[in-house]
Formats: sequence, C-alpha cells, structure tokens
Amino acid sequence: MITATPRPATAQPGALCPPAPGAPSVRPARSDDATALAALSRPYARSGALRERPLNQYVSEAPDFLVVEAPDGTLEGCVGLSVHGAEPGAGRPAAGVLYNFCVAGHRQGAGLGARLLLAALARARSRSLQTLFAATTGGGRLFLRHGFAPVCPDQAPATWARSLDPRREARVLARTV
Repeated sequence: MITATPRPATAQPGALCPPAPGAPSVRPARSDDATALAALSRPYARSGALRERPLNQYVSEAPDFLVVEAPDGTLEGCVGLSVHGAEPGAGRPAAGVLYNFCVAGHRQGAGLGARLLLAALARARSRSLQTLFAATTGGGRLFLRHGFAPVCPDQAPATWARSLDPRREARVLARTV
C-alpha cells in the first residue's frame, strides 16, 4: 500500500485573507464613495504628491478604485487601477496603471498600503494584465518592496506616459503581474 502525506494548503499569490473582526477591509469603490475619495486624496494633491482631480472625475472613475474601509465605514486608503489595451505597433501587451494611491495620514505605517497593493495586483491578474506601472514623486519604497523597479516612461502605455507632467519629476516604476 502506498500512502501520501497531505500537504498543507498554500495561498494563491496575492490572495487576501479575510480581515480580522474589527479590522479595515479592502473592497471595490462605488460611485457614492466619490466624495470620500476626493477628501482622502486632497491632502496629497495639496502637497503635490497627487494630481488634483475634480469630484466628477472620482464619480466616473470609481469603478477603477479599490478602497480600505474602516469598520465605521470611513475610507482610510485608495488606489485606482486603469487598464490600457495592447499596443501591438509598439509591441506592448495590455497593461495596468496604478494611480491616486494614498492612505490617510493617521493610518500610515499600519500596512494598509501593502493590502491595497496586493489587492490591486490580484485585480490586475484577474484582468489578465501583463505589467503594472506607477509613477511616484516620493521614494516608492512600498512599490520597490513589492517587486516594482524603475523603468523608462516609454515602456509604459503611451497615452499614460504622455500625460505625465515633467515638472513633477515622477519616477516610473513597473512590475510583471
């Protein structure tokens, strides 16, 4: 008789564990989150870390966003993921761009950014994207810790790369999904 020892189950890369009771949860944004998304992003836009966006843009782009929601319903972080179709002439497959990534100041360092990034990676995989890009005016430590590396902007989706404001001196980072 041959017997096999069962192996412990392994988590899928990027799979999220359900949050502990009373912990913030990550979920897709809804259009009624637009006002909270704008309020959460405002301090970062004022500092120059994010682009200023009007409320109607948050309403229309809400389906792009993932949010971290506290048990009381307050949004404590967000990230947008826009999908850019393949550019066969440039030899680029479909790619994603992370944008408007922020975590409320009082929640910095609590791991919410990492949870958002892992959820965005899982969403990108579910949409069969090959690469994720981001632009940062900061050090990009979170991105670098999660496998992103600096790339030339011309490797990114052309429409997005052209939209980057050179005065902001953002670094473009990418990683394979």
